[in-house]
Amino acid sequence: MTTLEIRDLHVSIETDQGTKEILRGVNLTINSGETHAIMGPNGSGKSTLAYTIAGHPRYTVDSGSITLDGHDVLEMSIDERARAGLFLAMQYPVEIPGVTVSNFLRTAKTSLDGEAPALRSWIKELRGSMDALRMDASFAERNVNEGFSGGEKKRHEIVQLELLKPKIAVLDETDSGLDVDALKIVSEGVNRVKENTGLGVLLITHYTRILRYIKPDFVHVFVDGKVAEEGGPELAERLENEGYDRYLTGSTVG
Repeated sequence: MTTLEIRDLHVSIETDQGTKEILRGVNLTINSGETHAIMGPNGSGKSTLAYTIAGHPRYTVDSGSITLDGHDVLEMSIDERARAGLFLAMQYPVEIPGVTVSNFLRTAKTSLDGEAPALRSWIKELRGSMDALRMDASFAERNVNEGFSGGEKKRHEIVQLELLKPKIAVLDETDSGLDVDALKIVSEGVNRVKENTGLGVLLITHYTRILRYIKPDFVHVFVDGKVAEEGGPELAERLENEGYDRYLTGSTVG
């Protein structure tokens, strides 16, 4: 059992107008095998939480804690967080010119495991994952995300998820920019990894459509940098019908 625990987390960033507080006391606990959906209007702090967990240097933790199985995540470097079992699927995956998908993934796997995977079994596993995500084998020799469509970038994120086998995955608006077919394929990939590894999932989304394919155990509504309401899948259904108007009492935070 792996547990990611977030307690009274306050996070700020520096802007041209000065320090701006974004997260205002977030409490969450994600266990192995659980899917938690974080929903909320634009600017409510959802992506800030994702990047804070991953260790993005732009975000300053003013108070509170993030622990993984009792270990202080905030004291870890970004690569140490990855080795500990944390994974971030980015909303806007970056291009890495000059680095092929195959080399990128094998280097990452080697770094996580401390030794290179056997080449023959690695190639078989890579091809199997790409096939399952409807990615042509030629993508393995293309530069990471360079010239990829939005859907291809998101599929590549799930290939990483499947091959690197983290303990907790933060999926930051993985559904954005996907058509219905790509959304189904990506969702199937997440569900497959969860079933095979017991992955814990923190799924950040603005819309409910991905929750038709990745069923949440818990739903948390983010408003103004904190959790405004929590519930089960029925809460997502209510948001689908009613939207976020009931929570909005003023400006959101970014």
